[in-house]
Amino acid sequence: MELWVSALAALLTTAAFVPQALHIIRHRETKAISLVMYVAFASGVALWLVFGVLIGNWAIIISNAITLALTLAIVGMKIRYG
Repeated sequence: MELWVSALAALLTTAAFVPQALHIIRHRETKAISLVMYVAFASGVALWLVFGVLIGNWAIIISNAITLALTLAIVGMKIRYG
């Protein structure tokens, strides 16, 4: 049961983040977002990824790996495009 709950939570939180991330990546418009917030978010996601690895939960690992990649792309664009 815990696996299904974590898988559903991972799916929903990652899916909720993807449209915003893709919008930012496509339009390269980062003026309205906070670099500090995205760095803090990336750090939290990285820690969730480590946690997933430590407990061997693939749902947590995969969803946070995807979210971290998207978040780091946004951070990179924020730094590059301001």
